[in-house]
Amino acid sequence: MNYSHEVERMCTITKGAKHGPAPIPEEGKWVKAYNVTDISGLSHGVGWCAPQQGACKLTLNVKNGIIEEALVETIGCSGMTHSAAMAGEILTGKTILEALNTDLVCDAINVAMREIFLQLVYGRTQTAFSEDGLPIGAGLEDLGKGLRSQVGTIFSTSAKGVRYMEMAEGYILKVALDDNSEAIGYQFVRVGKMLEDIRHGVDPVTAYEKNIGTYGRWDNAAKYIDPREE
Repeated sequence: MNYSHEVERMCTITKGAKHGPAPIPEEGKWVKAYNVTDISGLSHGVGWCAPQQGACKLTLNVKNGIIEEALVETIGCSGMTHSAAMAGEILTGKTILEALNTDLVCDAINVAMREIFLQLVYGRTQTAFSEDGLPIGAGLEDLGKGLRSQVGTIFSTSAKGVRYMEMAEGYILKVALDDNSEAIGYQFVRVGKMLEDIRHGVDPVTAYEKNIGTYGRWDNAAKYIDPREE
């Protein structure tokens, strides 16, 4: 190690008390983190690309500094979905420090990695106070039945009003309007669950009809419209 001339000439002053790191909560324990292997937890990070054309939600389950599980969800950019496929292969098995300094192909995914890294190393995780954290595979629980990301897609104009396209429940088929043409509910199909039923041998028409549901004051509507056609 090289020292400047000024430092070389300095006399030595003995260091007093050793001020170690403040403990952070990790999976039901208070941990003083000295090394990357001291970090564990499950959390989420959200990132965006430079032109803010798309966004990424990244979920990591970290055990002893190693990423054991990764869930990459993207929206708004077709290229980002393919980048997510590559990032999914890249992330697992790396330490969180390696992953932070790895090109995850897309700016939005890289930013999400930065944000989740901060949560993990500062003890601000979803599992900070959960004893032993969550098992590997817990990230899939965010997807729900059918293992499909929850997506909300709403379009509106001042001239024609709002159009519900997709909600947490599923793909919107019809929007219910009252006598004043205000939206009061909607009909939807659970796409993930429908496709799961079809994979398991259910007839497509039956699977479609079986997974249709309604929300709000659907039965009291004066009119029903197709939000994509009307």
